[in-house]
Amino acid sequence: MRSSICKNVLLAGWLAAASAGWAQGGSEPGRTSASIDLAITYSTEHAQLAPGTCGCFWLQGGGGDAALTVWKGFGVAAGVTGELISHYIPGADFSKVSYMGGPHYTYSAWRRGPGLPSRLQVFGEGLFGGVHAFSGAFPSGGGIVAMANSFALETGGGVNVFLTRSIGVRVLEVDYVRTQLPNGYSNTQNDLRLAVGVSYHGGSVRLHR
Repeated sequence: MRSSICKNVLLAGWLAAASAGWAQGGSEPGRTSASIDLAITYSTEHAQLAPGTCGCFWLQGGGGDAALTVWKGFGVAAGVTGELISHYIPGADFSKVSYMGGPHYTYSAWRRGPGLPSRLQVFGEGLFGGVHAFSGAFPSGGGIVAMANSFALETGGGVNVFLTRSIGVRVLEVDYVRTQLPNGYSNTQNDLRLAVGVSYHGGSVRLHR
């Protein structure tokens, strides 16, 4: 399963490279540019490993993500998020790390006034990849194991507000997260993740001169 996670991450990287190459080949010299946005976030995720009498809990953690915009707001993104909770059931913790990448769209607007310019970014994305869970209790072959891996899907978006041309704040990101970790029932989880953090905008770089 770890090889599947690696394949998904490599696929996301390939998509980024392919998109940049397409932008280079399909535009007139000097008219195509790309930009990159980076963020480090704190996240909290409303999770439930199995259906029934809720058994819900809030994971706490953080992550980092990068988005490459190559054409009219469209591009690709990739991110890593790690989260955990202690004693979500008696005698058991739960931790997970997810690796995902996929298509990304950013709408940007500048507002100029007294002092430094500010920039507003609204983005949406659909990411896929894998999740590695550990320090937990997962049913497997009639027993319980501490680690599990599965496919992961994330879709959502957020808002970045920049106080300068490069540095800003991710005021809110809201994502639906679906995983398929074993739970003895449907082997699926449907979670809600909220995140805030700091952002960096790399500006535009010409792909042709």
